[in-house]
Amino acid sequence: MTPLFRWTPLAPLAFASMIAGCANSLPPSAPPPRLILPKAAVTPCLLDRLPETATQHDLEASYAARGAALALCDAARALAVETLQAERALQDRWRGQ
Repeated sequence: MTPLFRWTPLAPLAFASMIAGCANSLPPSAPPPRLILPKAAVTPCLLDRLPETATQHDLEASYAARGAALALCDAARALAVETLQAERALQDRWRGQ
């Protein structure tokens, strides 16, 4: 007669619980949608600098150039924020929220 170990009758139950545990897990899904930021949104802002010996004309020109650069920088920031909000809305829709 072959010896019967005490745990042998419990083996099918252990295997069944492992199989059931794997069956419950969700399959891997596709990654959420991502948008690519426009180049203007990731380019650093460059501000005009005054020369060492600045004249009144240099001050006025630099003032105008800085104003234009700040306007471009603010537009790029707004574009980045708009892209981020659109990406989050896509991801929320993708998740079904």
